[in-house]
Amino acid sequence: MEAIVALAFAFLVFPFSSPAQALSSNYYDHTCPQLESIVRSAVQKAMSNDKTVPAALLRMHFHDCFIRGCDASVLLNSKGKSKAEKDGPPNISLHAFYVIDNAKKALESKCPGIVSCADILALAARDAVAMSGGPSWEVPKGRKDGRISLASETRQLPAPIFNISQLKQNFARRGLSIKDLVALSGGHTLGFSHCSSFQNRIHNFNATLDVDPTMNPSFASKLRSVCPAHNKVKNAGSPLDSSNLIFDNAYYKLLLQGNSIFSSDQTLLTTPKTKALVSKFASSQKAFEKAFVESMIKMSSLTGGQEIRLDCRVVR
Repeated sequence: MEAIVALAFAFLVFPFSSPAQALSSNYYDHTCPQLESIVRSAVQKAMSNDKTVPAALLRMHFHDCFIRGCDASVLLNSKGKSKAEKDGPPNISLHAFYVIDNAKKALESKCPGIVSCADILALAARDAVAMSGGPSWEVPKGRKDGRISLASETRQLPAPIFNISQLKQNFARRGLSIKDLVALSGGHTLGFSHCSSFQNRIHNFNATLDVDPTMNPSFASKLRSVCPAHNKVKNAGSPLDSSNLIFDNAYYKLLLQGNSIFSSDQTLLTTPKTKALVSKFASSQKAFEKAFVESMIKMSSLTGGQEIRLDCRVVR
């Protein structure tokens, strides 16, 4: 869920369909019973070659759902001068699109024209979490694929420099609660961030301080050594938590210690309600996993598509 560039917050709201848009856990039971095993196999194969795949798939699903609902618009390629979501600044570092392509290709040979790319992405994100040691859950299915994908709309994604008010507002627009906000932020237990997303905390923090005073000094020093003020190393950055390949509650424990990467992480400690949830999830992985699953189902039920694509990167 890392956003590489913070853009001005847009007060645009797109009409998401009701979560009741014919989503069902047994939607494909008769039309494509092999669906889940095919997607799982594609994720497993990719993970065996690239350990960053789970974080990439989880982030891709989140970025998809937060713009026009979970309609796989994030997968569409840009066409000419019309730049698609994947080429918007916060999405430049998204990767592992090939995992969805491979699953789609296998599904088209078994059940042509049946399964949406949006459902494949939702299942792949679930499998990514489960295969990283996290929980598994029944994914409601029946999403349709969208036909519109605009890079300009990626400014609606929550940015890593957002404060708690901006985050609450951003999530509330999608019908997501404060508990959803804190639980879904736990997705940062997987992944890596480039320096540009947390540079604001470790250099020129404000007029009088160079470093964000809420950061653990030794942690800030470590980040500053990896990301100097005029960093020229393209892929320099930091893991999002100390066990960034394992889905666990370390993110919350580190947050309480002042060892979080983003301003948007640290800001979760600035209100009593969000801080209480951080503490609860830090002390109980079981409580975190339960809340995360509930919030993932809620978020992934935001739908907005119209068709079933045959190629996930191109509208029909």
